Amino acid sequence: MDVRDVIFKDIIDKEFNAVITPERDGILSGIAQAEEQIKEIGIKIKWHKNEGNQVKKGEPIAVVTADPKGIATAEEKIIGALAKYSGIATATKGAVDSSQGKVRIVAGSWKKMPPEIKTGVRDAVVAGGASFRISTNKMIYIDKNYIRMLGSIPKVLDTVKELTDFTKVIQIKGEQFSIEEETKQALENGCNLLMVDTGNLEDLERCLSVVNELGVRNQVEVAFAGNVKISDMDTYINAGIDVLCIGKEIVDAPLLDMKIDVKYKYCLELMRWD
Repeated sequence: MDVRDVIFKDIIDKEFNAVITPERDGILSGIAQAEEQIKEIGIKIKWHKNEGNQVKKGEPIAVVTADPKGIATAEEKIIGALAKYSGIATATKGAVDSSQGKVRIVAGSWKKMPPEIKTGVRDAVVAGGASFRISTNKMIYIDKNYIRMLGSIPKVLDTVKELTDFTKVIQIKGEQFSIEEETKQALENGCNLLMVDTGNLEDLERCLSVVNELGVRNQVEVAFAGNVKISDMDTYINAGIDVLCIGKEIVDAPLLDMKIDVKYKYCLELMRWD
């Protein structure tokens, strides 16, 4: 038994309007996922904001029209979709703004999310103004496990040497060789983008020193990842990188809290004595 059927039995044939508002300023995301829930519940909604729009505390995002059980269900399902993804979009926008356009912000950790929310996380990152891919071109990302299985960076890059229209990304970890040697091997064998994925700024400096020594700084991009903090953005900018990959601080961002409120005046009208 659904207890709501008992609670609402005397007004189940009534329609109510309820307003969805955010509890703080942020960026709206999750509309596509909310629409899926709306169809499932069978209610009506009028959006006042679009995906990626700035929203302000207390200002309407949408108005829901439904019977009492529909309103109660909407509070559970629609708010859940919007709050999580809007939180991610808001954190992303904060990172993008902090970068001052000097570093391209990427949030690649969506790949570690459960399959059912991956699309929503990617959409939220885009809504916040960043990318969920390290390269805007067709890309081959060669991580540590590819390198371990094939034996070395040169061997992996040799397998894709014919794919000249792809950006070839090598994850630099300093595992097989030093950071300097892995960087040199990658550059000498056709790498286009170096991902220093250690979270250690000293490793980044060592990688960049090799890039500069070889005189290829204008021919290759350098990215950095690993325990990145948005509050340290100035440090990353001053390091001279092209791409900054932010993980937990985006995908694990706090919810953009929202609430759904039935219009009180409308309720009073229903309660008037005949």
